[in-house]
Amino acid sequence: METQRFMGSGQLVNRLTAQLDGNKDFAIALLKKRGDMNPDGSLTAEGLDADAMTAEQRATDRASKKSGKPKSLYTYDSKTNRSTLK
Repeated sequence: METQRFMGSGQLVNRLTAQLDGNKDFAIALLKKRGDMNPDGSLTAEGLDADAMTAEQRATDRASKKSGKPKSLYTYDSKTNRSTLK
């Protein structure tokens, strides 16, 4: 999986671009729509927070926010980039 190259922090745009089959323009448009990127292409506070996280931290953060359960209850699978309840 191409996205395996972009698992660390500071990889938000590259990872999303890889997940979208290399379509960087669409990745940037999606980040802007989600509020992670400003119209000028700089990251918002939320985007900077997400960019500072690893792929595992972002996946666990998403799952935790969605369920309302603590992050400590999740296990991360790097092959699927998903965190699931233990």
